[in-house]
Amino acid sequence: MRKDNDDGTTVFIQEGTGKQTITDPRLAFARQPKEYLYDFKQRFDGSSTALQVIYGLDLSNKTALITGANAGIGFETARTLALHGCEVIFACRSESAADTAIEKIMNERPQAKCCFLELDLCSLESVKIAAQEVKLRYK
Repeated sequence: MRKDNDDGTTVFIQEGTGKQTITDPRLAFARQPKEYLYDFKQRFDGSSTALQVIYGLDLSNKTALITGANAGIGFETARTLALHGCEVIFACRSESAADTAIEKIMNERPQAKCCFLELDLCSLESVKIAAQEVKLRYK
């Protein structure tokens, strides 16, 4: 829901939770009045972090499966989603590497919900087993 304050600022209120923000998190680009066809201000770029992109979102009751969540972009994505309340399934080849990554997130947010799922994308048999396990555990 959008609300304009007396001082001229626009506040966005998330329905259900009542959280307020001055930035609408659903928008990927903030646009200003155009003078020219290609005149716009990009809100996110290559230096933006995952935390900046989903700032203000409540991902409680959401589940995400992330491949390669133990390192790199996969880890940063898993971390960001877990910090915002999402249950994150770490789909990785190595359980020990996934456990180390999960431990880092749990140190940052003890109530985070993270679990490991063995998945080797080089093996179609592994993909099939992982898919069956996800179907059994989640709706």
